[in-house]
Amino acid sequence: MRTVDLIGSAVSNTFRSKTRTILTILAIFVGAFTLTLTSGLGTGINAYIDDTVASIGASDVMTVTHTPEGATGVDATDPVEYNPDAIASGQPGPPGTTVVALTPEDLETVAGIEGVTDVVPTLSITPDYIQAGDGTKFVIGVGTLVAGQTIQLVSGAAPDDGSSEAQVVLPIAFVEPMGFDDAESAIGQTVSITITDAERTQHVVDATVVGIAEEGLATPTGASMLPNTALSDELYAAQNIGLPAEDVERYAQASVFFDPAATDDEVAALKDRLADAGFTGSTVADQLGLFKTVIDGIVLVLNAFAIIALLAASFGIVNTLFMSVQERTREIGLMKAMGMGNGRVFSLFSLEAAFIGFLGSAIGVAIAMLAGSALSSALSTSLLADLPGLTIIAFDPLSIVGIIVVVMLIAFLAGTLPAARAARADPVDSLRYE
Repeated sequence: MRTVDLIGSAVSNTFRSKTRTILTILAIFVGAFTLTLTSGLGTGINAYIDDTVASIGASDVMTVTHTPEGATGVDATDPVEYNPDAIASGQPGPPGTTVVALTPEDLETVAGIEGVTDVVPTLSITPDYIQAGDGTKFVIGVGTLVAGQTIQLVSGAAPDDGSSEAQVVLPIAFVEPMGFDDAESAIGQTVSITITDAERTQHVVDATVVGIAEEGLATPTGASMLPNTALSDELYAAQNIGLPAEDVERYAQASVFFDPAATDDEVAALKDRLADAGFTGSTVADQLGLFKTVIDGIVLVLNAFAIIALLAASFGIVNTLFMSVQERTREIGLMKAMGMGNGRVFSLFSLEAAFIGFLGSAIGVAIAMLAGSALSSALSTSLLADLPGLTIIAFDPLSIVGIIVVVMLIAFLAGTLPAARAARADPVDSLRYE
């Protein structure tokens, strides 16, 4: 029997007992459906995390701060000794959070550490409010971008750091409250940013709106505007009027750049060298690593349940094929008497098992993709509306093909036992079977 004929015979024999086969396919369907959804969940969330990483910063940069003295092993509720060099961190955290300031000397020390290619201090700017014309005054923060960092824009473009014109990107949440009809109409408009210096004098700096950023899990906007270098420098200079020069050049943190081709071990070694010099470095991967690990763990547990369902379905395949072998004993004897070898008989029943696995997995995958797409679309406009850009369930073609192949492999392995029994059958005894 030719291979094509063997496959055709396996397919036609699959539905000799329609009810039994359909029940087995349904059991496989449950496992494949669950596995597809959980895989899509992991793909969607991890893709969103990857986009978030891109919005936070490049992979060849880390944030560096002074390591607080005695930080290791100190409880967060313990009183902290006063340090005259400590300044407000300007980072999210408990009220009153401070860090030891980085000075120009510190920046030089960091720049001299092996593996560091550049050091850029982060300017801490605290404006009083932002206003469009004579409209309402709104409190707003200032976000920053580092090289390689991106933002998700609703309209317009990112600020141009090479321009001498003061430019700003506003969060989408500020558009209508500030009196603009929509994101498009805000582009090109002038806004006024007021900031107070050390002498308690307010300064007004005008800037042109060049972009509107949408909200995201970890974008530098949120309730913050994003200025270009010209605007940042102007605001920073105005804010520090009246301060001694040594107080102006004090920074909460700095961005340290290293070789983009650096391996994980080389990055870890750089962190160790920074630690030896009294600094703490953290990359984007460090900041989101735990979150991604938790998500992967949850998806792994869900996948485990799907695999358990598939293993349970494999017993159904074994039962289906054992009964098929029992019912076709005389037929097997006849095939062997006509010259069909043991290998061909084994292949026939193994192909039947694989075909059952294919049908169950294909149906499960198809329905899971339809259900997952519908669910993801519904959630994106309801519970997940505050996380634009998140497709909670996304499907990777390679993963889908992989699921079908895995299920077929499980089905094939489940069918080897009854297939081996059929292959070992004695043709004379089989022909006598009643």
